Amino acid sequence: MINGTDLRNAMISGANNIARHRSHIDKLNIFPVPDGDTGTNMSMTMANASAELQKEQGGTVSEVARKAASGLLRGARGNSGVILSLLFRGFADGVKDLEEISGNELANALSLGVDDAYKAVMKPTEGTILTVSRVASEKGKAAAGIDNDTIYVWSAICQGAEEALAET
Repeated sequence: MINGTDLRNAMISGANNIARHRSHIDKLNIFPVPDGDTGTNMSMTMANASAELQKEQGGTVSEVARKAASGLLRGARGNSGVILSLLFRGFADGVKDLEEISGNELANALSLGVDDAYKAVMKPTEGTILTVSRVASEKGKAAAGIDNDTIYVWSAICQGAEEALAET
C-alpha cells in the first residue's frame, strides 16, 4: 500500500529528479515542436508542487494528491506543465477520499489522469508525454490484473514509461 507520506516523498523525489535531468529532457524535446524547453517547463511545474508538499507533513493519499495537483496547476509552465497538471488532477480524482492505495487503485488513478490529459489536448499527438503516460498506464492496469501489490504495479508502470520513451 502507498500512504500519503509515501506519495509526498515520491512527488518530491520526482521533482528533484526532473530538475537534475532538465537539460537532458530539453534535448529530447524535438516533437511535435522542437522548442527545447520541456525539461525546463516540467522542472518548474514540479518544483511548485514540491514546494506545496514541503509546507506540511502527513496527510492521506487523497490530501497529498489534491495538494500536488493544485500546486502543479498553479505552477504549470508550457504544454508539458499543463499536461502534467492534468495527469495529476485525474490521479487526484482517482484517489479521492482514500487514506492509502493498492496497486489496482494506483493503476486506476493513473488511468484517470491519462484520460483527463488526452481529453484536454485538442489534437493529441503520439510520441509525446501523452504516449509515455498512456503506455505506462496500460502496463500498470495489466500488472494490477495479475497482482495488486503496489511495488509490482509501480514497476510495471515505470517499465511501460521507459519502453514508450525509448520509442519516441
